[in-house]
Amino acid sequence: MTDPLTDDVIARIADYAAGDPTASDEAYETARLCLLDSLGCALLALNFPDCTKLLGPVVPGATLVGGARVPGTNFELDPVQAAFNFGTIIRWLDYNDTWLAAEWGHPSDNLGAILMTADWLSRQRERDGQSPLTVHDVLTAMIQAYEIQGVLALDNAFNRVGLDHVLLVRVASTAVTTKLLGGSRDQIAAAVSQAWLDGGALRTYRHAPNTGSRKSWAAGDATSRAVRLALWTLAGEPGYATPLTAPIWGFEASLFRGQSITLARPFGSYVMENILFKVSFPAEFHGQTAVEAALQLHSSVRDRLDQVERIQIETQEPGVRIITKNGPLQNPADRDHCLQYMVVVALLHGSLTAEHYEDDAAADPRIDRLRAVTEVVEQPSYSRDYLDPDRRSIANSVQVWFRDGTATERVAVEYPLGHRRRRDEARPLLLQKYEHNAAMRLTEDAIRNLVSLIEDSQQFDTLSVPKFIEWTIPPGGGKR
Repeated sequence: MTDPLTDDVIARIADYAAGDPTASDEAYETARLCLLDSLGCALLALNFPDCTKLLGPVVPGATLVGGARVPGTNFELDPVQAAFNFGTIIRWLDYNDTWLAAEWGHPSDNLGAILMTADWLSRQRERDGQSPLTVHDVLTAMIQAYEIQGVLALDNAFNRVGLDHVLLVRVASTAVTTKLLGGSRDQIAAAVSQAWLDGGALRTYRHAPNTGSRKSWAAGDATSRAVRLALWTLAGEPGYATPLTAPIWGFEASLFRGQSITLARPFGSYVMENILFKVSFPAEFHGQTAVEAALQLHSSVRDRLDQVERIQIETQEPGVRIITKNGPLQNPADRDHCLQYMVVVALLHGSLTAEHYEDDAAADPRIDRLRAVTEVVEQPSYSRDYLDPDRRSIANSVQVWFRDGTATERVAVEYPLGHRRRRDEARPLLLQKYEHNAAMRLTEDAIRNLVSLIEDSQQFDTLSVPKFIEWTIPPGGGKR
């Protein structure tokens, strides 16, 4: 059902979001893990004051009794601001799931809109004597949001024109939130047209010399904007037919250097099935396998650190272009997007945690000394396999040379632990990751309830959203 007067991409997004996806059992199983993992990442982020200072209502006191409840906190907010809160804490530590293609991003960012809208709407329904949404409704919306964001990312490299990938979060969240709120197919199209008309944020805040913490709240901002656009549309605000293709003034002409926005494949559940998890450490995903390789080399290097002459990292083209950084690193946001920093810390400590990006850990003089002798080069075969839809690898290799002429083995890792090809290996570790992260905020009973329920898909999926949220709120509402 496409409208010849509407941009084809918008029409196809609306058709897909308005329907019920034909999603595989694997997609729903993976979505359950994504939901639990994203919640754990959000709870862990609440330990960091630079994050929590942004949370709560826009102005003091602007809470909403019966509103959306932000996991890990005592906040009840309107769904727009709640989406910002939850989207921000999911994304803050760069520990949530990832999608890599011509564009990249983190589809679980959309949960800011999905879960907070679902909780607010469900509580309204319960007050009116109606049935609330269930976890299955949330999982379905996740599959669709992941698919919209991820398929748009396959062939459209917004980063190459300086635009940030969070514009895809805004588009995907707008589509599925409008559907959750009861919007029709035409209302979904109208809301999505507004999302494209917003243009895109610049990637400036992700790159030196401007790298900063905005990259940690940009997705929360995008997902909250999506809820606002959905609500405006349902209030009667009309959409626009050709925000992408209009000559001169459209997105493609004004922001995409005349290129067409394309959809590389039909919408289904491909993205959720192939999503990438960050299982063991928070690090920008193009460097995940480099950290795995460095961890394998830790025992060979830890007693010879003062003898290191050279470190070589072979990576894919995006790893060179995006996260290869020389010179001073200004803050945690700068460090967790520096390939050399990640590898050196892993070689030094045999681990990599969020705390390793903080100022105290970065003050270790060995880090900058070893960064200075680290060389990053592109391995063409890694770049080819990165874009191969049948492989979707994210390969890196690491090797260390010493002053006496000896060297470690060259350790290459093609597929990270969070890759679809290693899903069985990753699943128990993902559950452990959630339990560890949640233990800092939730009771043992709440943690046990969710972990046990995820093993019983039928019971988990029929759980009401308000009940699910209850198990994410610490006794007393948590700490700021």
